Amino acid sequence: MAMASFSISSLFTHRLLSLHHQSNQLFHFSPKSFSASPSFINHPKHGLRRAKLCAVATQITEAPPPPDTTRLLLPTNQSSDGLLRIRHTCAHVMAMAVQKIYPDAKVTIGPWIENGFYYDFDTEPLADKDLKKIKKEMDRIIGKNLPLIREEVTRDEAQKRIMAINEPYKMEILESIKEEPITIYHIGNEWWDLCAGPHVESTGKINRKAVELESVAGAYWRGDTNKPMLQRIYGTAWENEEQLKAYLHFKEEAKRRDHRRIGQDLDLFSIQDEAGGGLVFWHPKGAIVRHIIEDAWKKIHLQRGYDLLYTPHVAKADLWKISGHLDFYKENMFDQMEIEDELYQLRPMNCPYHILVYKRKLHSYRDFPIRVAELGTVYRYELSGSLHGLFRVRGFTQDDAHIFCLEDQIKDEIRGVLDLTEEILLQFGFDKYEVNLSTRPEKSVGDTDIWDKATDALKDALSDKGWSYEIDDGGGAFYGPKIDLKIEDALGRKWQCSTIQVDFNLPERFDITYVESNQERKRPIMIHRAVLGSLERFFGVLVEHYAGDFPLWLSPIQARLLPVTDSQLEYCNQVKERLKSNGIRAEVYSGERLPKLIRMSEKLKIPLMGVVGEKETETQTVTVRSRFGGELGTMGVDDFICRIKHAIENRTFF
Repeated sequence: MAMASFSISSLFTHRLLSLHHQSNQLFHFSPKSFSASPSFINHPKHGLRRAKLCAVATQITEAPPPPDTTRLLLPTNQSSDGLLRIRHTCAHVMAMAVQKIYPDAKVTIGPWIENGFYYDFDTEPLADKDLKKIKKEMDRIIGKNLPLIREEVTRDEAQKRIMAINEPYKMEILESIKEEPITIYHIGNEWWDLCAGPHVESTGKINRKAVELESVAGAYWRGDTNKPMLQRIYGTAWENEEQLKAYLHFKEEAKRRDHRRIGQDLDLFSIQDEAGGGLVFWHPKGAIVRHIIEDAWKKIHLQRGYDLLYTPHVAKADLWKISGHLDFYKENMFDQMEIEDELYQLRPMNCPYHILVYKRKLHSYRDFPIRVAELGTVYRYELSGSLHGLFRVRGFTQDDAHIFCLEDQIKDEIRGVLDLTEEILLQFGFDKYEVNLSTRPEKSVGDTDIWDKATDALKDALSDKGWSYEIDDGGGAFYGPKIDLKIEDALGRKWQCSTIQVDFNLPERFDITYVESNQERKRPIMIHRAVLGSLERFFGVLVEHYAGDFPLWLSPIQARLLPVTDSQLEYCNQVKERLKSNGIRAEVYSGERLPKLIRMSEKLKIPLMGVVGEKETETQTVTVRSRFGGELGTMGVDDFICRIKHAIENRTFF
């Protein structure tokens, strides 16, 4: 009896990724707390654009997400002064609790951070199991409703008090404080700390049920590996229990989506100890996704008038002296290597190479704009303790491009980059951005006139695009104003992604020129820009955004054929070859009972499964199951291929 002759649905686990969508809509971090950030882009022609986006979104979700009104918008330190005060006071309360339990513990610093607070202690090694008793003591302190009292003292008085309680780290902190008077915050009459504030009025203002201690980690004093290793306790604090629950749900979902775990589970990439930390090995499945990303990137750039480059990974050290990297960036560069009595350097940037390509010949004003782009691998030294999966590595590929143009072309070129950026990011399902424009800092190169022209051009391009943005006054690089764009993922997290940077420095350093209409030599404007940032980091974001459940067009394996018995293997291989000849990534999976084949395919997040039994072999068909669409029934191979190709080309549901 052929198993495929009865309903295959009894063998499939209908796994709707409801958590994916619930978490997408349940909480959302916003700089404006309970209102959407004004720097999110409101696309023009809303209905048309949304219709376009829905076609992409169907590849990401099994059902349309609920309206944005269902979200619990979590406040931030920027949006809620009360929350910031709660977190700062929690750090003090925790330090007080630790010193009550461990009287010999020495305190150091305890700031508020993005989602909570931490404090560093010089004490015996702590473990996560110790957090319970520390939290219990914190609850006792909170319950006493002790006042937070601010006191101003002289430097001499502060020194006497610190010496009296034997707190050497506080003495070092005091020495680093230049302002006077010195401020101290007391918790009742029981504990005090050097602090500028702010704090809540009393410990009773903290909702003990909205506070949780999260973890213990090691941290060097002042971040210096030559100084003592301290015990750092992390905690989170919120205004109420509902916010804490939403945050913990977010944290659990973020853990489920961790690209390091998913990368291992789906066999996408690895970082091998034998080769060294921060160096990425792309496995076949991860490599094919990278290949798709690169192909899409190259296609769009060629369509938009860019020339592609490939340049060396090393260069003479003198090149990095000219560029200024050896003066300003040396601590992030690998050691130099000596070759035939000359020093060479692994490249930390691609910019100087593109300038050398520009300098190979004399340019006329008629040649502009000149646009060059490269997927260029660079190498930067990072401390081993700072490495983190694909997000912080030592070797990575930047989607670098440089535009050489005239002053009056800046606005149009920036607008073109904004359009290109939007087109690329929309392909991968990112349609919400936070945009910042950083202006001239106190110390800078270039005259005021060109700075003003460039900054106005960036503003005008953003306005023409219809994108809202925030100004980071004085936050630009010393060599030019810039636009930074952060993308928002399925959990509402912001990721720095795209950068557009005007540069007045490198053209000067490399003395690049062009011939003006009057035959005078002038210096062109140089614009750096990256859309994805680095392929490694973007891939990590992409994995977490989709939780490894890539849409059909991006999935490393698009269809998997499952024979009920070995008797169907030959037919399955024939179907596989037909799929592959039509550009569909397909494979045959066999050797186990059908329920296990299905279960393993589900686990590996294969978008399409084609079950083949005796009946399918006789009728030259397949019984199809879509990961996102459920059981689709039996269909002919030609129909199967046609529907897959249509879904891939249109980025739609299968």
